[in-house]
Amino acid sequence: MLAALFGVFSGALMPVQTSVNTRLRRSVGSPLMASFFSFLVGTCALLVATLITSGHLLPALGLTAGQPWWIYTGGALGVVVLTGNILLFPRVGSVQTVILPITGQIFMGLLIDAQGLLGSPQVGLGPLRVGGALAVLLGAAAVVGALRPGRRQAPRQPGIWLWRAFGVFMGMCSATQIAVNGRLGTILGSAVESALVSFSVGTATLLLLLLLTRTPWRGVEGGPWWMWLGGILGATVVFATALLGPILGTGLTVVLMLLGMMTASLLIDTLGLIGGVRIRVGWTQLLGLGIIITGVALIRVV
Repeated sequence: MLAALFGVFSGALMPVQTSVNTRLRRSVGSPLMASFFSFLVGTCALLVATLITSGHLLPALGLTAGQPWWIYTGGALGVVVLTGNILLFPRVGSVQTVILPITGQIFMGLLIDAQGLLGSPQVGLGPLRVGGALAVLLGAAAVVGALRPGRRQAPRQPGIWLWRAFGVFMGMCSATQIAVNGRLGTILGSAVESALVSFSVGTATLLLLLLLTRTPWRGVEGGPWWMWLGGILGATVVFATALLGPILGTGLTVVLMLLGMMTASLLIDTLGLIGGVRIRVGWTQLLGLGIIITGVALIRVV
């Protein structure tokens, strides 16, 4: 029960992290630069956490000798998701930028569980789990307004179906990251050290992208102190995936974090938190949240 609650709590941190990183982006002027600083802060926080929890600063990478190469890909997968959102939004619109990755997350999460891929615990794919997954997807669509009559259509773009496929692929990368980080955490015997490896790889990947794209550094133009906390929030989320994946399975971890993400998003919109504009939440969104909870319950009881 505590693991499930921590999964929901970790998911609730994700929209908060997005809002914080958005504010950081306004100060540094570049999405990639903001992402790099977010990952860098998260890496530093995880270095301290590793020192506190294990007594040494660096993870015991010697334990990974003879293990498959993909255990180090969690950070790169995270960068794909982060950068993908930046690329996807102007091409398919806000609703599809949320729904397409969620579809990929749920599909890949259940597939990983059903086949026991990437060292994850194997969980049978019965009708209740399938029904629960469909309910979660339907509820998420209602929460973000995809089912609302007369909603604004996404802008038409060349190759839009390729971008939609990429959106689903992003979600699959997100679910795969949970399994990869969970496997690495099991090998190292520490979810904190697994998160540190993941963030370190992500930071190095973003630095390489900054160099390849020749992104200019213009300095930091003021801003509140909390805009630097996005990395710490992200580190907490990655730690949660490394901890919960082997315990709950990838599929359940995905939907629990999704429940937390949607709940926190509605609260941020309703109360206008973290500098956001207050937006009225309609009955369809509340109904969608209820459907998500029902779907999570169906998956959880299996």
